[in-house]
Amino acid sequence: MRNEKREKAGLSPLVIAAPASGSGKTTLTLGLLAALKRRGLRVAPFKVGPDFIDPGHHAAACGRISSNLDGWMCGEQAVRDHYLRGCEGADIALVEGVMGLFDGASGDSDEGSTAEVSRWLNGRVVLVVDARSQARSAAALVKGFVEFDPRLQFAGVIFNQVGSERHCELLEQALNSTSGLPPLLGCLPRDAQVDLPERHLGLVTAEDVPVDYSAHADLIEQHLDLERLLQVVTFHPQPHFLEERVFEPRVRESETIRIAVARDTAFCFCYPENLERLEAAGAELVFFSPLAGSLPEEIDGLYLPGGYPELYLDQLAANVGLIEKVRALAEAGLPIYAECGGLLLLCAGLNGLALCGIFPAQARLLDKRRALGYREVTFCADTPLGPRGTVARGHEFHYSELEMPERIKHSYRLSRKGGADLGSEGFSYKNVLASYVHLHFASNPQLAENFIQFCKTVKK
Repeated sequence: MRNEKREKAGLSPLVIAAPASGSGKTTLTLGLLAALKRRGLRVAPFKVGPDFIDPGHHAAACGRISSNLDGWMCGEQAVRDHYLRGCEGADIALVEGVMGLFDGASGDSDEGSTAEVSRWLNGRVVLVVDARSQARSAAALVKGFVEFDPRLQFAGVIFNQVGSERHCELLEQALNSTSGLPPLLGCLPRDAQVDLPERHLGLVTAEDVPVDYSAHADLIEQHLDLERLLQVVTFHPQPHFLEERVFEPRVRESETIRIAVARDTAFCFCYPENLERLEAAGAELVFFSPLAGSLPEEIDGLYLPGGYPELYLDQLAANVGLIEKVRALAEAGLPIYAECGGLLLLCAGLNGLALCGIFPAQARLLDKRRALGYREVTFCADTPLGPRGTVARGHEFHYSELEMPERIKHSYRLSRKGGADLGSEGFSYKNVLASYVHLHFASNPQLAENFIQFCKTVKK
């Protein structure tokens, strides 16, 4: 597959989708990424939805950053732009879906779903079906998905968790005997050695437990018709939007704004697009590790993304120098933006261990999930990310809770799709803004611009 042909035809992605979560999308995606890389192809990976963990595994498997494509948070044009940027220099694009193919932000539309993103990008859907305890019934399921939305284009079907060669034969017969269904591309057997370990927020991250993806590649090469799969996506024209751009990096000004960004195994939940937009707004990003490192010198702002600080509490609490420096800079008025795990770091303590103490709140980890879902955020006060009235979108997912004193200012009003009010949040102290919500900066292009401009104002 030559890249010159790809550039003429445009990259229409393969979209790995399923009837439901747990069907094997991630296993298949990682196997395809590793197998295609093994063949010398440059694969552009993407993930539908707000997930942080799967994109980390994508990047580790194929060596390229995986971007989030989220229709509800970002909208159509931003999704297309992120796709275009992620495809630069690639031979093939692979998009892993979220939940079931048509599942998204609501039950009465495909908003925020894999189906929506596939339509926008002229994608070819590969439906992964968990075929345990099924034979001919699997064909009925596939037919329902294929006919549910005739605007979608299906490249083929892959059955997962297949028990034997005879089981595979029955599934193939069922598919071939039913009119109007896409071809069978392969049957993946039950294979525990490619299962990834899980914990309370999902799979173990690629940063925390390095994975040898060769077993995933072997599984794909042995049981899938890769040549047929590649032929499906070779010469499909891409819509005209590939000529459009939402944002371009600007020429950096002589007055550099240095933003320190936490990045290690404890703080690894950050949308790549947020960082791209900060750089496009003129920032110089300086990465550091709160676990063992020190805060960079001469910074004009601080970004503390989420992650798993609760798993590294002893190390974080022991890094007294960093904790004291963050506290001192916050008191001095440094602009600080923190999300979820970053918020926990700024609290007085987590599970009884002392942390930065910028917010006089004690946080604790729960056995059950505390919150999950999309959030629309309306600023009810001026913040480093924007003035009162600013609206942005993000996602919330955590197992912790905290008791924040009433005297701490709340700068957000939260709601879910449809407008249901979820109360106030967005904790503010001096020039610090912290929240459980992971905002996607593409939901409001001014967020990154506002933060950099705020840092400039404070610096002056």
